[in-house]
Amino acid sequence: MTISVKEVAALAGVSVGTVSNVLNRPDKVASDTVARVQAAIDELGFVRNDAARQLRAGRSRSIGLIVLDVANPFFTDLARGAEDRASEDHLAVLLGNSDENTEREIAYLDLFEEQRVHGVLISPHGDVAARLDRLRQRGTAAVLVDRGSEDTSFSSVAVDDVAGGDIAVTHLIETGRRRIAFVGGPSSIRQVQDRLAGAERAAARHPEATLEICATDSLTVLQGRAVGAQLRERPATARPDAVFAANDLLAMGVLQALNMGPARLVPEDIALIGYDDIGFASAAVVPLSSVRQPSTLIGYTAVDLLLREAAGGLGFEHEQIVFQPELVVRESTRARDADGV
Repeated sequence: MTISVKEVAALAGVSVGTVSNVLNRPDKVASDTVARVQAAIDELGFVRNDAARQLRAGRSRSIGLIVLDVANPFFTDLARGAEDRASEDHLAVLLGNSDENTEREIAYLDLFEEQRVHGVLISPHGDVAARLDRLRQRGTAAVLVDRGSEDTSFSSVAVDDVAGGDIAVTHLIETGRRRIAFVGGPSSIRQVQDRLAGAERAAARHPEATLEICATDSLTVLQGRAVGAQLRERPATARPDAVFAANDLLAMGVLQALNMGPARLVPEDIALIGYDDIGFASAAVVPLSSVRQPSTLIGYTAVDLLLREAAGGLGFEHEQIVFQPELVVRESTRARDADGV
């Protein structure tokens, strides 16, 4: 049975308004009255309905966060950073996993709108600009995370993925590799597009190098393993001598396939580099080189920006915050010696 404020007021012998003041502004109420109301609350087992109160005020004390793949540790770390910043303002983070599915993405946006969240952070899969603009017009701030805003119409927090792709392929070429394969997809994901663009930019600066594209349907270990198995089945002369995977999960799958059986191809025959530098990268059987993103910092900064945008309203001048990626070199891209082995 739900206990009402009226019942608390009756037992304490005060008005409903006094109970409300005790709950929300206790410093405005005499200490003996506060004690009497609190005793009534404890006796009756009253629990305040903060959700209803917040919705009546126009917004909840929560932030919606929609990520591409909650199974990817990069997004887990990003969510941790978001939660750290949100907790400083006594806000909760509601996590939605679009699973690279546009329909699920829209469903979460609808749900967060119904919940009247304080704001929305989203790493978009589809084109959600019109949907986010509608949210803003109704008073819900929105910030893109892990992806920049192309036309600066939205605030965003991201990493320069074009630079990251360039860094990865330049590193492979500097270790003596020339036949490079890019593994990633789908191409509808902006981060994949940008990392490939960076890889192509680096390859274009080195005419002696080639870049082959091995498209995948998703950014998962299983997809990486499938591509790795295909590469392993090729004759040695037809294989790439280096692989740049669009994220570490793909790279881990490629590594598993290429190093199955007695003939281990990484790093002796094929150098391998991933992207994100998730915790598992350094713990792999062959420690994985990667392009590091400051995942936790991205989440923390995105919430900070979202709160400033929410406070500024429709007149807030949108900000695009871009972090620079960092190359982390490990055993999987060990340089060949002078004899090319």
